[in-house]
Amino acid sequence: MQVVVIGGGAAGFFGAITCAEANPEADVLLLEKTGKLLSKVGVSGGGRCNVTHHCFTPSLLSQFYPRGGKQLKEAFKVFGARETVTWFEKHGVKLKAEADGRMFPVTDNSQTIIDCLLQQARKFGVQIKTGAAVESIKSAKEAEQPYFILKLSNGESIKANSVLVSTGGNSKSHSYEWLRQLGHTIQEPVPSLFTFNVPSSPLKELQGVAVSHARVRIAGQKLEYEGPLLITHWGYSGPAVLKLSAWGARHFYDQKYAFTALIQWLPEQTEESLREQLQQYRQAHPKKTVATNPLFGLPQRLWQGLTSIAEVPDQVKWAELPAKNTNKLVEALLRMPVSVNGKTTFKEEFVTCGGVDLSQVNMKTMESRLQPGLYFAGEVLDIDGITGGFNFQAAWTTGYLAGKAMV
Repeated sequence: MQVVVIGGGAAGFFGAITCAEANPEADVLLLEKTGKLLSKVGVSGGGRCNVTHHCFTPSLLSQFYPRGGKQLKEAFKVFGARETVTWFEKHGVKLKAEADGRMFPVTDNSQTIIDCLLQQARKFGVQIKTGAAVESIKSAKEAEQPYFILKLSNGESIKANSVLVSTGGNSKSHSYEWLRQLGHTIQEPVPSLFTFNVPSSPLKELQGVAVSHARVRIAGQKLEYEGPLLITHWGYSGPAVLKLSAWGARHFYDQKYAFTALIQWLPEQTEESLREQLQQYRQAHPKKTVATNPLFGLPQRLWQGLTSIAEVPDQVKWAELPAKNTNKLVEALLRMPVSVNGKTTFKEEFVTCGGVDLSQVNMKTMESRLQPGLYFAGEVLDIDGITGGFNFQAAWTTGYLAGKAMV
């Protein structure tokens, strides 16, 4: 039995290893078009590899996926984050959870994960061929048994009983043409996980200033996300923005990345509670200068930037602060508008929203409903998660299910 895996990333390797381990009789061949294997594993998490997330409840885990979460819920019951941790530990790699739930190898080195996957592939006899780009797949039948002919860019042809497509996400729609030719519908690829460019940001001089908890919402939309926020020289970044970009990926694309975001620097405050606290502070410290005495634990530079937006004069004391400036300060703290115009790709965690339509895939086996013997795993599917190890978890899960089913 000849099994061919197309793509030498996380999903491809996991599918190949799972298949070869479950069926030692199968000839498993992994094809990678570039000269480098597991390249995304290498750069993920700043070179530490964010393997998965410490969320062992399938129904909760599935909620971190803007696309594909509902379909992954049952799959996570078979192979979720807990099974991923167990698998790597069984194969010699211990993982650790950080305070935010992200899980890394205890070595803090992605090469540990790469070495583990390469070692297991060798152990179970997976053949690996790099520089092997697949140009087309044609399906055929022999004695009622379906098979595939794969044509490589070097002119070589390979016959396979089963094929796993794990070529990753691609931002160019035409890159999916060979899958369309097999009858599959492709949800148009658009970027996910990006930062907001705000050329006119009133705070761009504060690059590097961060807060641990802010809320970013999109004016006129139900889109919002809370989390750490970072001011950059081009606009805004940090988990709150990156995760919001994933949930709103299609909306932002449709808006050509031009929209208004509202930043709430104090998400735990209501307007009523904020005004009350400002009034209390004013009564308790009437002679303190407003701009130089930051409140609510906000960084000094950020507080000064916000009082500047509120047009509070540098030397004015709380007792002298006019009502109109108090109103502007409340607005800046709770609803600071920023005009987003463009995006910057968060290269390390680059993810594409879009791919093979999930309605055409049996999510228990990852087999195509249109082409028996053809399987999919990883980001080539219309599945994407927010940052935090969720995209790798989808790769391990779909790779595992495909690998088992191909046997």
